[in-house]
Amino acid sequence: MAGRWTLSSPGRGQCAMTFGAGPANAAEGTIAPEGGCPGAFYTSRKWTFDSTGLVIRDHNAKPLAQLSASDGGRFDGQATGGDAITLAR
Repeated sequence: MAGRWTLSSPGRGQCAMTFGAGPANAAEGTIAPEGGCPGAFYTSRKWTFDSTGLVIRDHNAKPLAQLSASDGGRFDGQATGGDAITLAR
């Protein structure tokens, strides 16, 4: 997961995010969003993998989105408000 990703939401915009790695093979890490993120994604601070997929959480540890791995190394899912989102390199 570590590295730069682009989060996009159709009709709402997109922004770059840098995902930090936790310890080797960790199921969580940090997020540093850049400006202009759609919705509340400017508050993104942590990512975790759980039984349902990739979860992006805000600065209060509340879920912002739930995503699943898709073809081409990207993730597709929904924001907690229902908007479709994609996370790609």
